[in-house]
Amino acid sequence: MSLLADSGPKAHTHSADTLVPDQSRAERTRSWQVSDFDVPTGREEDWRFTPVGELTDLFSDAGDSSSLSVTHELPEGVTRTSVSADEFRGAGVPLPADRAAAVAASGDSVVVIDVPAEAELTEPVRIRLDGASRETVRSHHVVRVGAFAKATVVVEHSGTSDYTELLSVVSGDSSQLTIVSLQDWADDAHHLGQHDVVVGRDASVRHIAITIGGGIVRLNTNATYAGPGGSFEGLGVYFADAGQHLEHRLFVDHEAPHCTSNVEYKGALQGETAHTVWVGDVLIRAAAEGTETYELNRNLVLTDGARADSVPNLEIETGEIIGAGHASTTGRFDDQQLFYLQSRGIPEDEARRLVVRGFFNSIVQRVGDPEISERIMAAIDVELEGGAA
Repeated sequence: MSLLADSGPKAHTHSADTLVPDQSRAERTRSWQVSDFDVPTGREEDWRFTPVGELTDLFSDAGDSSSLSVTHELPEGVTRTSVSADEFRGAGVPLPADRAAAVAASGDSVVVIDVPAEAELTEPVRIRLDGASRETVRSHHVVRVGAFAKATVVVEHSGTSDYTELLSVVSGDSSQLTIVSLQDWADDAHHLGQHDVVVGRDASVRHIAITIGGGIVRLNTNATYAGPGGSFEGLGVYFADAGQHLEHRLFVDHEAPHCTSNVEYKGALQGETAHTVWVGDVLIRAAAEGTETYELNRNLVLTDGARADSVPNLEIETGEIIGAGHASTTGRFDDQQLFYLQSRGIPEDEARRLVVRGFFNSIVQRVGDPEISERIMAAIDVELEGGAA
């Protein structure tokens, strides 16, 4: 954690749509232009954990493909439009924060989904993306939720693809929004995603990332506040098996006063070369008085040969806050829990399954979609059976 001077970070303008960092570690270059970002080499701090050598196609803006099947299930009153990318830029959504996100935004069009003000949806908005081949695909979805609306948006990824994604979410004042992103890819899929969330005044947004499939998945979730009184909750569950690289990065930028954020991610790993990465950044700017924030990451290592990297960061520019903290733990099975269950006559494999399910349950039960929750637990059971075999 670093405590900076009250004067706050300074930045200078590089071009009309680019912000170049000058001082703060948390300030990142943002631009719609792919050329404003170098191709990552893996030596950069933001990319040092990622196997960038296997992702070269996802950093190129040459060509495009339509091999990804995209369907939208929209409750009554919710609309979908497609606008040109050039027309949409500058319409109140954050700019891409790395080269992959800029590539995702470089297509010809943007799909915009609008939830009207004061709507209370009884069914979720569903965006389903299913890949049929390892062709390179990009997409940019924008979800706008009107003031005082209540909605749930579920984004599902399945099949196989080399996919770059930008999801921009803008919540209106006093709205209540839950976003669930499920990464249930085939084992050979590659996915680089950036999810940007703008929390409106007095609005509450919950973002839940569930990653249980994919060869390489890296998801960046960024939250900002459009006014005071906003609340952001970032939750995540991930399970990495042999050969998988699952990476989650979060950046919560507290620039408005009297806002809250809470981040909690849990992951399990098993098998040789299973690798997970969690990086959590929280920035409390000088103007963000009255902020309350906490971030937690817990990892459960089930077998030898698996590796979990966990890096919580907290940067504070004002002392006028309610509270701020972070915690990170990585460990093996609790032998006492297993012994207790086995002493009650429960076989070892079943006891292991119960412990892992209990580990994840506190987050899974908050998904709010019974179908997704059941799929998560079923996938965890399959992973455990494979590990035991």
